Amino acid sequence: MTLPPRLEIPPAAVPPPSINPKDSPLALTSLITGILGWTILPLLGSITAIITGHLGKKEIKESHGALTGDGMATTGLILGYIQIGFIVLSLIAVIILLLVLPKSTWGLSL
Repeated sequence: MTLPPRLEIPPAAVPPPSINPKDSPLALTSLITGILGWTILPLLGSITAIITGHLGKKEIKESHGALTGDGMATTGLILGYIQIGFIVLSLIAVIILLLVLPKSTWGLSL
């Protein structure tokens, strides 16, 4: 009994790194929205910075050197996560104050 010949599968071709790598648009978006999260769009900017930062890091990793901007994506992630942390801490503080202070000090006149 003879066996059929084995099929050789070539390894996946990896594109060579380009000579002039470009910045990842997602990494740049993460940095910009991270800054906006600290200025005029606190919640929306921070959430967008986190999402695009993770997507940008993945895009850069999968580009095999064709894209750069890992530092911009990381900075956007850091700005976004810190701002979200401050928002959560502020909400917790407001809830605690509303629970601790008597209703007569809320300044509501009904």
